[in-house]
Amino acid sequence: MKVSSIEEMHALDKKAIEHGIKDELLMENAAHACYLVLLKEVGIEGKKFVVFAGSGNNGGDGLTLARKLHSMNGIVKIYLLSEPSKYKGAALMNYNIVKSIAIDIKKAVVNEELIKDIEEADVIIDAMLGTGISRNVEGLYKEIIDVINEHAKKVFSIDIPSGINGNNGKVMGVAIKADWTVTFGLPKIGNVFYPGYEHCGKLYVSHISFPPSIYNHIKIETNEPLPLPSRLKHGHKSTFGDVLFIAGAFRYYGAPYFAAMSFLKAGGGYARLAAPSSIIPFLGAGGSELVFVPMEEKDGSMALKSEEELLELASKSDILVVGCGLSTNEETKELVRRIVEKVDKPVIIDGDGITAVAEEKNCIIKRKNVTIMTPHPGEMSRLTGKSISEILENKIEILRTATKELNSIIVLKGAHSLIGYPDGKIYINMTGNSGMATAGSGDVLAGVIAAMHGIGFSIEDAARMGVFVHGFAGDIAAMEKGEDGITARDIMQSLPEAMKMLRENFDEVRRRYEIEVI
Repeated sequence: MKVSSIEEMHALDKKAIEHGIKDELLMENAAHACYLVLLKEVGIEGKKFVVFAGSGNNGGDGLTLARKLHSMNGIVKIYLLSEPSKYKGAALMNYNIVKSIAIDIKKAVVNEELIKDIEEADVIIDAMLGTGISRNVEGLYKEIIDVINEHAKKVFSIDIPSGINGNNGKVMGVAIKADWTVTFGLPKIGNVFYPGYEHCGKLYVSHISFPPSIYNHIKIETNEPLPLPSRLKHGHKSTFGDVLFIAGAFRYYGAPYFAAMSFLKAGGGYARLAAPSSIIPFLGAGGSELVFVPMEEKDGSMALKSEEELLELASKSDILVVGCGLSTNEETKELVRRIVEKVDKPVIIDGDGITAVAEEKNCIIKRKNVTIMTPHPGEMSRLTGKSISEILENKIEILRTATKELNSIIVLKGAHSLIGYPDGKIYINMTGNSGMATAGSGDVLAGVIAAMHGIGFSIEDAARMGVFVHGFAGDIAAMEKGEDGITARDIMQSLPEAMKMLRENFDEVRRRYEIEVI
């Protein structure tokens, strides 16, 4: 599903109106979508609804919804957080209607009556601030949000929970914690980025009569799964991918193991693991399914003199995975840069490999074949020169700029991970959970992306599908064991089940993670 920024949504609203879809109709459609969700989730007749309406169109949506609830024998009360004189257009029209049909309307003041109304309501309707907020919530709005969060049984937010920034999902000082949210036109970035996504509760979207043609150009989408290619019945191990892993160093035994074994667990065929010779016995004890290639080393890390042998191995492989637990030894970093620049195969760069190329970016910028990098925010900071706080504040634009400048597909890891492409397209991944924030999880991801290419996806699709499968396996592990304490090994061990479910119950898995359209 397409996802928009606030600026893009304003442009879409304008285009819809230019197509003859008047703002009164858009507001009516938005309120009707909210009405349908409330009817489905809690019922209407005889239920108590308290609507908190702000001064803009978000407040107008709340007033329109109040009218619809009232018409179906809902018990409705409206609290206004600003003067009615501030309403304009469709919002003013609906204010005049609700004022004339005997719905109880009061000015919002935090007192015993208001708190009692909140406590007794079946559902609080949050129509206070909408998506346009750009500074911290203060004054009466902050007081009301605090009281609602403390006393409400259930909360329904219109478009986005009040206090959530629509462009990055940040809590602007304080924000409503909703049980349900209906957003309009398209989901906003703030609806699907944490912590905004969590504040939304169950998220619905209504296109409110937007014709698809007006948003087909939007380049941000949720990362929906792709059907898995059929496995060739008479295939052999190299049919499903021949991958060279350049990974590992003294004291870093887990990262190379998890990367290479996850490739096999996700359906990959043949994994060569080139690692310093001194750690091969330790890796071999746990990964006898792997083919080990001992490399010359210096101070426990891969030595520069391994270059020619690695290039020869790379020429026999379909794809390379470079950097998992490789160390930041200066000689090893130079080895990474030389390999990455010279090899004409798709390359996945993770962990210490990212640190190496970040110091001399030309080695990836000049590459002719596809490069995939999988940084966490700290590694992204090294790649871009931006601070971590800047990256978290403006993920989309920083990622979009970096993919173009670095000529790379970049997976910015986190909740939710982003997959960015040099053409500006960005996918927001909806699988995964907080338990996956654990050592080795990123190494598993690198192996899974390689496996997706091995089983038949293009390298471009393998990036987004690898992220989806990795998160899905983490969700399976969390369902079985809980989010506390799951490890990279648990995620890896869940990969075969994730693949099995995608093959046998694809539509069910897809629906599990899609945003419901109302």
